[in-house]
Order: sequence, then C-alpha cells, then structure tokens
Amino acid sequence: MPRTTYAVPSRKRRKRVLRQAKGYRGNRSKLIRVAYDAVDRAMANAYVGRKQKKRQYRRLWTVRINAACRAADFKYSWLIDGLTKAGIEINRKVLAELAVNDPAAFTQLIEQAKAAR
Repeated sequence: MPRTTYAVPSRKRRKRVLRQAKGYRGNRSKLIRVAYDAVDRAMANAYVGRKQKKRQYRRLWTVRINAACRAADFKYSWLIDGLTKAGIEINRKVLAELAVNDPAAFTQLIEQAKAAR
C-alpha cells in the first residue's frame, strides 16, 4: 500500500499563515518558519491590545469628566461619590459624553452629587 502525504492540509495551513503575514517586513512575510513566529507574536499582541484599548478608553473618559468637573469647581472623586450616594447609576462613558456634548445636563448631575454628599 502506498504511503499517503498530508500535502493539501499542510499547504493550506502554510498559505493561511503567509496570508496573515502579508505586509510584514523582510523574511517575516516570505519564509514559513519565520512567518509562524511573527504571526504567533502578532496574534498574542492583538489579544493584549484589545484589553488595553478598554483601559485606555476608561482613562480618557475619566480625564474628560475630571476636566468638566474642575470647570465647575468640583472634583472627580466627589462627583463619583455623590452619584453613588444619590443612587444614580451612570457609567463613565455616558458621563464623558454628557460632559462634552451636554454641559447643562452634566451640571445638573453635579448639583445632584453635591446634594447627596
């Protein structure tokens, strides 16, 4: 009985990896052994990057909220504390959006936080 090869799946796997490595610099996009390492590392960094993006957005929202609070002679920590005590559950993304696009509504939230503190 003749020996079979695993050529078709192997070629398919290699072509997929080289397609993923397209645009990489030098041999990282040409040679399969180097491309495997480059793609593995890229996938790992992409995973980490998706987590970091969430952190960076939350920091941005915090900075925007704090800037709007300081303009109203208030502190970010006082706002969060006051909203918690007032029972107002609003996330930082929405707070930052209000601070930038609707200052009147944000001022009302600050007043409610002051009253609750």
